[in-house]
Amino acid sequence: MDLFSQSWAALRTAVAELPDEAFERPSGCAGWLVRDLACHLVIDAQDVLITLATPEDGPPTRNAVTYWDLLDEPPTGDDPLDALIVRLAAAYQEPRLLKFHLDDVGAAAGRAAVLADPAARVGTKDQVLTVGDYLSAYVLEWTLHHLDLIAHLPDVGGPSDEALSRSRAMLEELAGARFPEAFSDADALLVGTGRRAATGEERAKFGALAGRLPLVLG
Repeated sequence: MDLFSQSWAALRTAVAELPDEAFERPSGCAGWLVRDLACHLVIDAQDVLITLATPEDGPPTRNAVTYWDLLDEPPTGDDPLDALIVRLAAAYQEPRLLKFHLDDVGAAAGRAAVLADPAARVGTKDQVLTVGDYLSAYVLEWTLHHLDLIAHLPDVGGPSDEALSRSRAMLEELAGARFPEAFSDADALLVGTGRRAATGEERAKFGALAGRLPLVLG
């Protein structure tokens, strides 16, 4: 839960400190500008609040890693929610309004996470998880989106080493295989999820795993 709080705070701080012009730059999410990504984070924060307020009595059906489904195809942008996020982001018009909303809802989600009982069970997406596992799953979400944020903003600080290492471990568990040690944690995440195309030499290092990449999380 500490890593959830740390990675979420780092991501929100990075967005809050962006100059206005950065919101019109592309992000690491295909087809999304930085402003679209920031709007998506508002939705993420709302999801955290909703889930933490949705208790369940049944036994857990997923954990921090199996929370994620592996999809057959990457998003195309045709999903209604993806399209809605782009329209919502444009509706903010001024970056300060988007920053304000993310800070407001994001801080509330952060406080709710700190106050939640890690052993309690919550429901989301027809799944049951402990609060601890649910928040741990979101470390991967925050870390990947922090990398998306800085993809074309080289002067903006990235996620912490601890968040990168934990996220790599979760992605490797999903893959059922270790990524090559020659890859940094950030590169393992970027290549492993298809955010960056691997070179021919890099694909060779992945061996048989290369044919299963990218891992598209849903």
